[in-house]
Amino acid sequence: MKLYMAPGACSLADHIALHEAKMEFERVKVDTKTKQTEHGEDYMAINPKGYVPTLELDDGQRLTENIAILSWVAQRTPALVPPGDMGPVRLLEMLAFISTEIHKQFGRIFKPSSEAEAEAARQKIATRFDFLASTLTGDYLFGQSATVADAYLFVMLLWAKRVKLDVPAALQQFGERMKARPAVELALKHEGLETA
Repeated sequence: MKLYMAPGACSLADHIALHEAKMEFERVKVDTKTKQTEHGEDYMAINPKGYVPTLELDDGQRLTENIAILSWVAQRTPALVPPGDMGPVRLLEMLAFISTEIHKQFGRIFKPSSEAEAEAARQKIATRFDFLASTLTGDYLFGQSATVADAYLFVMLLWAKRVKLDVPAALQQFGERMKARPAVELALKHEGLETA
């Protein structure tokens, strides 16, 4: 299995989740500007969307998009899914929220068409972070056990730090708990982000 990733990109969530699931995989770095892999392959031939992540399974099938890859990892590792009959659906609900309401907004900050657009995105992310902070009832998004959604939120918190966006205290503490997890430490080390 291969994870095509870029250090510090959203693919870090999948990198963390794969380590949490104790799955064996090869990491292949992608230069998202040149669309070349570290081995000189044309990444557009691997994923015509041109962005990371891509997970290539052992049978050659490829998955793209964080929601799909994180869901696939969770399906194979029940400990990374919230408990109860509604757990898988609640996980999908949270992954969709992080992807559409937080992740997507960062694009408007990293490459804004105007200062007003960037500020509007910052406000929207702040509102979404406040919401998540208000729903925390344990150490992680769904209580006392981490799920693949926690890996995704952790990456969004790293991005918030990068753009100097204030984060509620509850999410700062969540981020510190995540950073202390062995799977997170390993993924950060692999991506050269130990001081993140």
